Amino acid sequence: MTDEEFWTNGGHEEPNWDFKDRDIAILCELSNDPQLSSRELTDVLESRYDIDVSHVTVSESIRRMRDEGVFREAIIPNEDYYIFALFEFKFNPEHFADNWREAMEYVKEDKHTLFFFLSDGEYQWKSVMMFRNRQQVSKWIHDCYKEHGDVIANLRNSAVHNVLKFRTDPRIYEDLREETGE
Repeated sequence: MTDEEFWTNGGHEEPNWDFKDRDIAILCELSNDPQLSSRELTDVLESRYDIDVSHVTVSESIRRMRDEGVFREAIIPNEDYYIFALFEFKFNPEHFADNWREAMEYVKEDKHTLFFFLSDGEYQWKSVMMFRNRQQVSKWIHDCYKEHGDVIANLRNSAVHNVLKFRTDPRIYEDLREETGE
């Protein structure tokens, strides 16, 4: 993978999916209750959306959307078990060209990383990370500087307190319906 591909899509291919009204309804309902079985989902599709399909079709749609990368599944622990922290990375341009990939993979593949993304501005890498306690946060920062301090000019971290919403709101999928014109 070239550097350009890496930066453009984070190392994965964009999904190629033509959304049907059924697919959008499935995503909405699974966002609302990820534990719905395909049989239960079939009933919900008929009662709420007037979509009459078999549970086999629903199951196949979910599998195909998952395989294509339309959505990702993750097990996210209850926030009472972990503390969350936002990390923002500022680069040292002097050593960046030679060592950025190793540093990025270090953050991306770390067991504490929940969400890792690129942004613009002075701090261009950001990650939301989970730790059991503040000592783990401090140790992680220390180890990161020890391993990749030549690339990182500054690491800013913020504790995330009182997580008030931690789920995908099903209404977000209505945007897909508007884009497809269904």
